[in-house]
Amino acid sequence: MTLSLRQLRFFVAAADAGTIAGAATREHISQSTIALAISELERTLGVQLFLRRQAKGLTITQAGLAVLADARPLLAHADELVSSARNLGGELSGNLIVGCYTTLAPFLMPGVLEGFAAEHPTVRLSFLEGTQVELQEKLLYGSCEMALLYDLDLQPGIQQETLYITRPHVLLPRTHPLTGQAPVSLHDLADEPMIMLDNPPSRHYFTELLASLGIRPVIRHTTSSFETVRSLVARGLGYSLLIQRPASGVSHEGVPLAECEIREEVPDMPVLLAWPARANLTRRAKAFADFCRRSLAAGPAQPEKSRQGQVSRGARH
Repeated sequence: MTLSLRQLRFFVAAADAGTIAGAATREHISQSTIALAISELERTLGVQLFLRRQAKGLTITQAGLAVLADARPLLAHADELVSSARNLGGELSGNLIVGCYTTLAPFLMPGVLEGFAAEHPTVRLSFLEGTQVELQEKLLYGSCEMALLYDLDLQPGIQQETLYITRPHVLLPRTHPLTGQAPVSLHDLADEPMIMLDNPPSRHYFTELLASLGIRPVIRHTTSSFETVRSLVARGLGYSLLIQRPASGVSHEGVPLAECEIREEVPDMPVLLAWPARANLTRRAKAFADFCRRSLAAGPAQPEKSRQGQVSRGARH
């Protein structure tokens, strides 16, 4: 008995759906066809891919996870082969899924989606968001081919290259007395309440940054939302440390904010393009990497009208 792409496709569909019924709906075929294909694949490979529990769906095994990590790129390359044959001598086509760290996504993905589509209109680029850990797991298990991440807590098996460099800054209410002192010393804020962005690994990163300066922050509020941090700071409920800088200098409520450079020496934060080290990248993924190198070398691309306003404020990414 030989392994087939059809079996792999049905296996991946079942892994994504978590049930035979869900996979059948996704693939527009009968449940018995999905179940048979998975059983045949298990016999061919000599491993159990799922634990089947009545009324509880499918639970993928460790062996199943290992097969899944290889099945996704194999199917992606098969899809690319078909697309290339159909468009021989023409443009790239097919599906490409990339990941992006949650707080980076609003700054990077709009420009990336627009610009990449202009260069490769027949490639269907889609993205998913998540934490550093979540996105690296998705890379390793083949849920996405590439991801845009910070250079933080990288797992073994992840290959990366730096696209551009950012630097953390202090976020203060516009009325704070230190806003007129540029740059701001973090020691001058040590006893003030802090609003902590807690979207892994941001809390660990900012806590370690402050600890390296001998500062133990007085954390008043924590939130996983970038914009909630900005709104709380704008209301005068504390200061914060952030990396990305929106084009507008106001919170969601329209309350002014001040973004201040840090007086102390703090490490830069590289923004990376990452992919599985063992992956044989598709032509679509290679094209995406090339596009990111060119378009993000100076940081996030912004609409022309936003750039003008940013230059006038001297904002820096």
